[in-house]
Amino acid sequence: MTTNRAYAVELKDVNIYYGEKLAVKDVNLSIAHQKITAFIGPSGCGKSTVLRSINRMNDLIPGAKVEGDVVYRSQSLYGRDIDAVEVRRRIGMVFQKPNPFPKSIYDNVAYGPRLLGIRDRKVLNEIVERSLKHSFLWDEVKGDLKKSGLALSGGQQQRLCIARTIAVEPDVILMDEPCSALDPIATQAIEDLMKELVKQYTIVIVTHNMQQAQRVSDYTAFYSIRKEVETEGKEKRWGVLVEYAPTETLFNQPSHEETERYIRGEFG
Repeated sequence: MTTNRAYAVELKDVNIYYGEKLAVKDVNLSIAHQKITAFIGPSGCGKSTVLRSINRMNDLIPGAKVEGDVVYRSQSLYGRDIDAVEVRRRIGMVFQKPNPFPKSIYDNVAYGPRLLGIRDRKVLNEIVERSLKHSFLWDEVKGDLKKSGLALSGGQQQRLCIARTIAVEPDVILMDEPCSALDPIATQAIEDLMKELVKQYTIVIVTHNMQQAQRVSDYTAFYSIRKEVETEGKEKRWGVLVEYAPTETLFNQPSHEETERYIRGEFG
């Protein structure tokens, strides 16, 4: 894949549908390389839908369709010759609820590399140790790697899922509300981890927590909802990108009144 070091991902005139229903309309967004970009906005505005379009997770939803273009390293991700599985290796994802496999800690992290054909035990050991260290989990589990990943605390499970994601050496990490199921201490650990990971990876995070967006992100995209009443009285709703700017600018000097109203807590 060709390389554009300024931006990791670019969304160009993206519309996303579920069946005939328009979910998100006309998103144009350039995600900076090795920065943290936060998506904020009220429930139903399409934050997670846009996030899933970046690594083609929407392909797994029956009837989902993406119009426009999503460009990664200057190449269209929705081109006919693009392997969606390879896209998801290069652009990994961490979900809202920790979802470790019902396997040992070691096997959770080694799972992806094994799928890629790595069988050498020494190499796998190195990958597992490196990934657990990078996810700030190694010191807590290094003496018990045969323990089930499901036996870890919620915060540890989420860091294990991050270790599993980075074990296959992605370029971009997508995080869909990774702290919403965690307590404040575990949330702090994940935020600290993001600040460390961004030294090597591009990170995009969906969060309902505006303070979290301010704490961790370099850029913030604010999405909102548009609606209209059709002739038969039914209401149509879809998400739009209202504003995208450096985080400090968006929160302190937003360009749109709607952004300012959302930040003030007037809706959402």
